[in-house]
Amino acid sequence: MSPFTSRAGYSFWIKAAMALLLVVLGDLLFFRQWLGATLGLFAIAWLAGLLAAAPAAMRKQPSALAALAALAFALVMIEDPSPLAWGAFWCALSLAALLPRMARFGAASQMAVRLFLHGLSAIIAPWSDLNRLRRLRPSERRPRIRSLLPLLPLPLAGGALFVGLFSIANPLIANLFTAVELPPPNLDRVRIALWIALAGMVWASLRPRAGVTRPWDAHVIDRGPLPGVSVASVTLSLLLFNLIFAVQNGLDIAFLWSGARLPGAMTLAGYAHRGAYPLIATALLAGLFVLVTLRPGSETAARPLIRRLVVLWIGQNIFLVASSVLRTLDYIDAYSLTRLRIAALAWMLLVALGLALICWRMLKERSGTWLINTNAAAAAAMLSLATIVDLGAVAAHWNVRHAREVGGRGTHIDLCYLNQLGASAVLPLIELEARPLPPALRDRVAWVRIGAMDGLETRQADWHSWTWRNARRLAAARAAEPAPVTLPQAPFGRKCDGSVWTPLPVPYPAGTRSPSPALPSPAPAAPAEPRLTAEQGR
Repeated sequence: MSPFTSRAGYSFWIKAAMALLLVVLGDLLFFRQWLGATLGLFAIAWLAGLLAAAPAAMRKQPSALAALAALAFALVMIEDPSPLAWGAFWCALSLAALLPRMARFGAASQMAVRLFLHGLSAIIAPWSDLNRLRRLRPSERRPRIRSLLPLLPLPLAGGALFVGLFSIANPLIANLFTAVELPPPNLDRVRIALWIALAGMVWASLRPRAGVTRPWDAHVIDRGPLPGVSVASVTLSLLLFNLIFAVQNGLDIAFLWSGARLPGAMTLAGYAHRGAYPLIATALLAGLFVLVTLRPGSETAARPLIRRLVVLWIGQNIFLVASSVLRTLDYIDAYSLTRLRIAALAWMLLVALGLALICWRMLKERSGTWLINTNAAAAAAMLSLATIVDLGAVAAHWNVRHAREVGGRGTHIDLCYLNQLGASAVLPLIELEARPLPPALRDRVAWVRIGAMDGLETRQADWHSWTWRNARRLAAARAAEPAPVTLPQAPFGRKCDGSVWTPLPVPYPAGTRSPSPALPSPAPAAPAEPRLTAEQGR
């Protein structure tokens, strides 16, 4: 029996209708519009369409939990949409679509591969099903179409007649028809690309590919001895690694943690910034070494000396991560806080947790699947928190309150970065403008604040880009907004930090005079009076 006939065929056409409705809704919400709470509304509609067309997503507990997580991320996008929130929603929605077709969840690493393949399937899924539908045998397709043809003329003609009469009798229906604009023959290519992208994403979730949900072996990571890895080599490696890490941690204790003076002209900020990220890479390599050479059940993991050396080394790595956190905090004190540095601190915490879990896995002989899933759960919790918190506003508030201009210990305020943050920096800029500032700095802050406020009001005035968070932010900003200010004229515009832009003078070759076409040419001088000599004067 064909997958497009009988009960399966009914389900297929229901999903096709659902996909068409979602594409139409996406075109209405997104085409040539700013993204706002409409992204969350579309996500809710997409989830509702999935549950209506594939109710099996709510029959199993894992898929039901994934659907609830997708709903939570859709609400977050109504609060404040972001690429991270959209990615989290798509992952949760895809899990809700895939898990009913799978026997069990398995390892998070394998599920990540499944999600990647599921995303790629959005490119080919609609065209694959259309091709299968086209290649049906005539005996399976034509009789159905021929049987429908005699039924169509009467309802179509009668329906058109009654709609025409109602449009004459009811001005509301007539206005509706006049408001409908048929698309031009040359449709916008961007619009067609949007339709194709929406159709691919929606159709892939409604009809996942069989290869994505095929059972895989979940225990490959724990199998087989590794060539070249022996008890002696691992023991020597751990002894050497512990010694090297002890030297590095000793230097951090001597200069970073104790605050001792660094040799030469090196500053604490330079020392802190130079080693923050390379040390995290070192800790990750250390964790990979333990994962590869000390798998549960291996000969190396069974030796007590090796286990003690691993615990000592993991402890040194965690201290190394703590030093990296301190380095980053010192660098933030010396310069400023940014969203990227907040993300770096969160990443360092995840690395420290991952190292501790690696050690726990070895001591308790847990499986590789347990380790992967536990780390994935921690990362998912951290990313979910990042979708809720406005990291830009956190950075802006910190920079304003620790700026040197207001008596803080930080560096000078970076108005260019606050200008880049846009709406996230509106309230911190109002707070900064209320402080006692020099007149020139106050004008610059006011200019950046007015630009951010105008952008926020413009976005909120359009229902496509309206968000709940910005609605609360705009109300708070209007309540605390200072009195209107008159900014000095800037004929050539202003820079990103609000300072007046002054063009540089154009250099001219040596020995030449710069032309001044705007100035009138001087009148020719009158001939000088002849000077009289002493004799002539007498």
